[in-house]
Amino acid sequence: MSSLNRLLPRRLRVVLRRHGPEALVWRRRVAIVGGAVLVGLVALVFAEVADRANAWFHLLSARWWWAPLLVTPAGFAAIAWLTNRFAPLARGSGIPQVMAATKNPQAALSTLVSLRAAVAKFVLTAAALLTGASVGREGPTVQIAAAIMGHMHRILRIPLRSSVYIAGGAAGVAAAFNTPLAGVAFAIEELAAAYEQRMTLLVMAAVLIAGMVSLGIAGDYIYFGAMRQTLSLPQALVVTPVAGVVGGLAGGMFSRLMLSAGTTPLAAMVWLRARPVVFAAACGGVVAILGVATGLTWGTGYEAAHTIIAGADVPAWFGAAKFATTLATAVSGLPGGIFAPSLSIGAGIGDLLRTLFPGYPPGAIVLLGMVGYFTGVVRAPLTAVIIISETTASRGLMMPLLAAALVGEFAAQLVCKEKLYHGLSQRFLPAAGARAPRP
Repeated sequence: MSSLNRLLPRRLRVVLRRHGPEALVWRRRVAIVGGAVLVGLVALVFAEVADRANAWFHLLSARWWWAPLLVTPAGFAAIAWLTNRFAPLARGSGIPQVMAATKNPQAALSTLVSLRAAVAKFVLTAAALLTGASVGREGPTVQIAAAIMGHMHRILRIPLRSSVYIAGGAAGVAAAFNTPLAGVAFAIEELAAAYEQRMTLLVMAAVLIAGMVSLGIAGDYIYFGAMRQTLSLPQALVVTPVAGVVGGLAGGMFSRLMLSAGTTPLAAMVWLRARPVVFAAACGGVVAILGVATGLTWGTGYEAAHTIIAGADVPAWFGAAKFATTLATAVSGLPGGIFAPSLSIGAGIGDLLRTLFPGYPPGAIVLLGMVGYFTGVVRAPLTAVIIISETTASRGLMMPLLAAALVGEFAAQLVCKEKLYHGLSQRFLPAAGARAPRP
């Protein structure tokens, strides 16, 4: 090849170097396309594995009602031990790790978004669902997708930038929910502190390709099923601020409790944080007791949210019980996300709200509760609106949903000033080789 290059005219060699198949621009395009396709495929496999793990646990609890009282605490303890022993950077959601990774992209590829962390995230999140933990797969998909995109760029010898991880994480959201627009919104609102113009093409291409792979294999499905109800203007003016305030305050409280669990100076919590396996077993005990008592709080909460949106009734305490099991799972440090459980809690809040407005379309009230609570937790109103709109095909509710999300964002700030994922990401900055900002 080198001898052939010497035979070519100098100008032609320059052109080939800049624009030929081995040029940086072509290698970058291959990395984007190949990485996005792989993200879509892995996200589909992960979804199937997670759904089967969740279903197997439900079969276990249905056959032996007492089994979760043993399996769940023991499973929490085992997963916490495995995580702390072999993959401590795989604990929790995965979104904070990606946010921290953008501060030092090169170093993070060997730590926060390493293949070891990604594989551990895949396996341990499925194991958490197999033990009845209240976790989702969307946050873990973000970390796995960022790792895939980062390593694809390294294999092709392309310099790593923070935009690579942002594009991978956004593609993960798009593939997990089958919602390409939500992936773009998530990249802008949550993963990127400052959205740079140069990463626009990278994010859009990765999101659309991963979304097309998911769509082509899994089909054009709607995550929660279609909900076509709408609200009149007078109805929207009455119920929207109520849903935003109630959901936002509840979501802000979840964030505050979640962040406080890792920093509170209370003696009991300090003792438990020093013994993560014991702490995880105790959290598993809480999840097991509530799950056995209610029968509704296991796993992602997808089924419960789907039935509530469809019009089925659930007990008034469902939202509070799911809130408690999700919080217990999240603070235990088990690998797993909070997106799907948060949507389920929001549906429970919406179910309570629709009893206050009996003459209003019930499905629309539920969605307003979901967007208010979800925004209160993640503090990304645009992402919340697009996710709920795309996962329920409720485009006729876009304006009420946006209004409820903005009210929820304001209400959440009254309870918790710091954004949840940004606060959690500070704990991973040392692993990324970056310094946490001074308070």
